[in-house]
Amino acid sequence: MVRVKRGFAAHKRRKHVLKYTKGFLWGRKSKYRLAKEAMMHAWTHAYKDRKIKKRQFRQLWQTRINAVCRKHGLTYSQFIHYLKEKKIGLDRKILADLAQNYPGVFEKVIETAEE
Repeated sequence: MVRVKRGFAAHKRRKHVLKYTKGFLWGRKSKYRLAKEAMMHAWTHAYKDRKIKKRQFRQLWQTRINAVCRKHGLTYSQFIHYLKEKKIGLDRKILADLAQNYPGVFEKVIETAEE
């Protein structure tokens, strides 16, 4: 039976982990044990925060829409209700963009929804 030396596989595995921890502070970028733990924590937070990011953007869009709607004498919830009644299929991202960058177009959407 031939002798199997395992240094190559172990080195490859460790190098793979250290590649992801490039830029971390102190020993967490160069020491395998610390790097592995730091990477696991980082990936956990990254996964969680990708979900939170979606929530935060939706809140931001709602705030922007509400601010412009209030100028026209409507609340956010009334505006969304009118849109659903008229079957206007614009999502909040598009509505927030219209409210911020194209106020004239957004006014037309409000008028159409209120009719």
